[in-house]
Parts: sequence; C-alpha cells; structure tokens
Amino acid sequence: MVTLEAIRKDMAGFLEKDKEIHFVEVRADTLDEALADAAVQFDTRVANLEYEVVERGFDGFLGIAKKPWLLKVYQNPEMVKKVVVGKNGEVADSEDEESVEKHVSRDGEYFIHHFGNDIVLKVTLPIGEGHPVDSEVVLEDLNRPDTKNFDAEKVRFIVKNGSNGEYVIIGEYNHEPSADAIFVIDITNDELKATATINPPSLGGADITAEQIKIALNKQGVVAGISDEKISALVDKPNYNEPVVVAEAVLPVDGKDAYITYNFETDRSKLKAKQAANGQVDFKELNLIQNVVEGQPLAQKMLAEQGKAGKTLYGRYLEAKNGRDIPLPLGKNVRVDMDGRTILAATNGQVLLINDKVCVEPIMEVDGVNIKTGNITFLGTVIVKGSVEDGFNVKASGNIEVSGTVGKCTLESDGDIIVSSGIIGRDEGRIVCGGSLWAKFIQNTTVQVEENIIVIDSIMNSDVSAQKKIILNGKRAQITGGKIFATEAVIAKNIGSEGGGTETSISVGYDPRAKKRLEELLEMQNSNIKILDELELNIATLENMKKVRKNLPKEKEESLFHLNEQKSEIIEENFQYNAEIEKIQARLRELKNIGKVYAAGNVYSGVKIYVRDEKDEVRADTKSVIFFYENGFVRRGKYEQPNMDDIKGPEGYS
Repeated sequence: MVTLEAIRKDMAGFLEKDKEIHFVEVRADTLDEALADAAVQFDTRVANLEYEVVERGFDGFLGIAKKPWLLKVYQNPEMVKKVVVGKNGEVADSEDEESVEKHVSRDGEYFIHHFGNDIVLKVTLPIGEGHPVDSEVVLEDLNRPDTKNFDAEKVRFIVKNGSNGEYVIIGEYNHEPSADAIFVIDITNDELKATATINPPSLGGADITAEQIKIALNKQGVVAGISDEKISALVDKPNYNEPVVVAEAVLPVDGKDAYITYNFETDRSKLKAKQAANGQVDFKELNLIQNVVEGQPLAQKMLAEQGKAGKTLYGRYLEAKNGRDIPLPLGKNVRVDMDGRTILAATNGQVLLINDKVCVEPIMEVDGVNIKTGNITFLGTVIVKGSVEDGFNVKASGNIEVSGTVGKCTLESDGDIIVSSGIIGRDEGRIVCGGSLWAKFIQNTTVQVEENIIVIDSIMNSDVSAQKKIILNGKRAQITGGKIFATEAVIAKNIGSEGGGTETSISVGYDPRAKKRLEELLEMQNSNIKILDELELNIATLENMKKVRKNLPKEKEESLFHLNEQKSEIIEENFQYNAEIEKIQARLRELKNIGKVYAAGNVYSGVKIYVRDEKDEVRADTKSVIFFYENGFVRRGKYEQPNMDDIKGPEGYS
C-alpha cells in the first residue's frame, strides 16, 4: 500500500539526489567537442554525463553559416566522482573499481571550533574498517575553561551519524573578541596565487571561518580561482603562522594539435604470421597484405582543439594557444569523405603508408611466391616476377600474372591469369579463373575458367574446363590425356597419343557446370521422390488408423502432423528443383554454338569425342578433321581454319 509517508520519503530521496546534480553550459562546434569540454570541467568521463540540447549546431555549407552547439550538461548523480584516501594519503577515483577495492580503510575524524559565540562540531564517519570517533573523547575535548555549556546528547548523535560535512552548533563559550584568531591574505604579483596566514586564537578567542576568508578575498578583488576545498581544509586543520594557498588563477590550457588515427597497421614489422589453435605459426600465412575495399575508411584526422583561456585572480584574461591543424596525408587511390577529415579507399587493393601518405595500391608486385611472401590474398592484380613455388597459393580479385612457372599450387582470380611459362600441378594443382587463362603448357592440373583457355604448347593429363573456347595454337599444340570440356570449341593440332596409351576425352557443345548441376538436381529429385513415397505410405497408415479409431493417441497425432509437414517441405523443394532443372535444360537447348572440335594434325585412336552428349570414339588415327553435331550424331568433316576473331590477348600483352 502506498502511503503519504512513503511518498514523502521517496520525494526526500529525490530531493537529495537532485542536490547532487550540477550543470554547466558549453558551446562548441560539434556535439562531441561540447561533451568533451564538459567532461574536463566536471573532471569525469563523458559516459558519466547527461545533457540537454539548448541550441542545435549546424555544419553549414562549405563552412558558411556555421552554427555551434549549445548544451546544458549534467553530471549523473549516480556516477558523481567519489574520492577515497589510501594508506599513504593517495587519492583514488571511485570510477576505477580496482582502486575502490584496494583502498585502505580510513578512521573517522572530528573537528571542534569556536565560531562567533558558538561551539561547533564536524564529524566524518569512518571508511571501510576504519575506527569511528569516540564520543567520550569529544566530550572530554569540549571541557575547556571558557566553555559555558554544550548538548552532550547532540554530540553523541553527531558522532554516531556524522555531520554531512557541515559544522553543527552544539554549545556556547565565553567569547573574548580580543583573543580572536587573525589572518592576512597575500596575493602574488603575477595574480596567480592567494595565500592565507592565520595567527592562532588565545583562550576564549574565535577561530577563522571559511566565510571570513572568502569575504577577505573578495575585498581584495579576487573574483576567480577561489577554492572552497582548500579553504575548508584550512578551517578544519589550521596550519598556523604558515601561508596556505586558498585561491589559484585558472591557468590557460593550450589546445591539442590535430593528429591522424589510422585504421591499419602502419608499422609493417608488427604484421605477424597466423597462429594455429595449438600456437604453431603457419609460415605460409604471413599476413603481410592489408587488403581494403573501395569506400573503406583508412584514416581520420582528429581535429585540432581550441585552447581554453584562463583568468587571473582578478579576472584578467590569460590567453591560450589553439592547436595546430595539419593537412590530410593523401596519397594515391584515396579520397576524402564528406566530413572532410576521413580518408577512404578509392579502389580495392592494399593499404600502405608511403612517405607518410596513405595510399592504396591496386597492383601488387613480388619477385616470387615462396616462404618469404607466404600465401598471397589480394584485392587487386598480383604480378609475380618469378615463380609460384609448390605449396603456396595466390588469390586475387584482379588478374594474376606469373613470369615463371606455377607449381603444385592454387591460383584463384576474378580476372585473367597469365602464366608466361607452364603450370605443373603434380595432380594437386588447381587453377580457378573468372576471365581467361594464358599459359605455355598445363600438366597434371585441374583448371576451371569462365571464358577462354589459350595454351601455346600442350595440355597433358589435366582436367580442364572453359565456358567458351580451349585453344592450343603453338607448334606442338597437343592435348594428351585427361578430360577437356569447352562450351563452344576445342582447337588443337594433335589430340591423344600414338598407340592410345593415355585416355583422352574431349567434350563440347554444352555448359559443363550446368550439366553437372543438372545431374546433381536430378539425383536430389530422385532421392526426394523415394522419401515422398515412404512418407505417403506412413501418412496413409496413420489416417486409416484414425478413421477406424476416430481418434489417435497424442504421440501418433503429433507424428501424423510432422509427417504432413515434412511432405509439404519435400513437395516445395521438388517444385524448386523442377524450376531450376527446366531453366538449365532450356539453357543447354538454346546454346547457339552447338560445339566443335578442330584438329589440324592427328587425332589418335582411343580418343573419345563428345558433342552435345553424343559420342564418337576414334578407332583409327585420323588427320585434319572437324567433329560436329548433326541430326543426333557426331559427324566428321574436313578441317577448316576456325574463326578466332573474338579471341583477344590479355591487356598489356601482344
């Protein structure tokens, strides 16, 4: 039940919390700068602040009509900075949990002073395992010759509960004004510091109050830098006959210079090889390349800060220096974002810091791919001046150009691949190319190419497929062993080997991948039909049982429901398979170029020729022949020079 008394307690709690809330008004060019300024003033972190937008800022257009932000910033009362004093008097921020946990306990303290005609008492409670103030010790201290009276019960209550940092009147004494403490305020010539020197009171004399010190400072014209904390500490524990600082000028704070933050490692010596889960280093994965994509943020300029002016004790202006601006370190293939201070990649490639400028290189050149470079994965074109050694891989979003040989490796490229020497895959090499492939020869390698394959010398014992043409145009121009697939044409001088010792298969006139996918779909469809037959049988059994019994047990009812669900899913899956199968079959039927195999020299016995799935096995050596499809059969015709006008060399090559 909510009572009026409960509401009063809650409201009192809210009032106490509201008393902890302080605010400052700050004006700055950006919201972040305004909050950072407020955090400095509150001596806390931005995360501990709450704010109201008084005036919304505007960046203007090209710097014109720019308007600053005006915020009213509050310090969250739950996060107000608390201070704990350690064993050696050090100060720790309660926001740092470790410091709070490790701080040393502090004993309670009490302060008895004589202000005006009153005796006053201030008590701080102990922290942690510190000892509390003994009320009997306080009462004994109050028994002075000049004491008139005091409230002992009030004293005990204050000692037990503390005085919330305030002095509380607890009694009276025989005040002798002539015995009062006296003090003087001294201000340095540079107006940066003010000190108070207190002479102690005699018996019956009054102590100096914080208010007296503040009034004296104001009378001398001090309007800035008065420290309530230092004055309060001096009043609590007067350091008699010694000058104590009670006010300090607000010193100017110079603004920080602009600087650049980088989103990549600028020190290449810190790039390290990849480690396996067991901690073993994989020296093939050296991670030396920092790939970036077009539009990716690479670096950002942190703006120079404005200096914060100070004030002397008399309020005179102390000028601060503003931070210096710096230019953006723009190199090749980068651009500036709309905010004017973020550097973006203008193309795919690797990001580098060259002569202190941010650059993106779309082309990577290496002498060779080996233990020194490790595997290469690059968003751009890779140029290898030497060879790609066995066991090392190259992946590129652009072209791959290799001046030497390619060993038992994997080469993957979204563009063209050019191998000036040959490819020797040793039955494990693999080439995947999104454009066309040029090579001197291919041996014992699996090759998949989206466009054309052009080989000068030979293709031996390899599994090679191209979505357009496979062309061998050198003096030997021979295909020996392996499986060769091309959608449009295979063009060579000699096919097979004398005596037929090595099996050679040539297939044209269809899309190899489409055919493979068609086979997969038909297999999955057949598997689904078998499952569907079994499901329908189980469903029919349960439904017949339901007709006879009128009701099924709960377990069988659930089983019937799940079987029907599974049936619906398989029917939907088969519907999708059918749609894809029809699309592929239409593609294979509509191929304009039905495929041809050209052999200017010899086609040796044992060679198998497939044109649109029809087979012609060569049983006797034949010369200068074309294999083509006609009326459901593979036919042979007299060799004619094929049209290769659509075959162009790689860019930059003749």
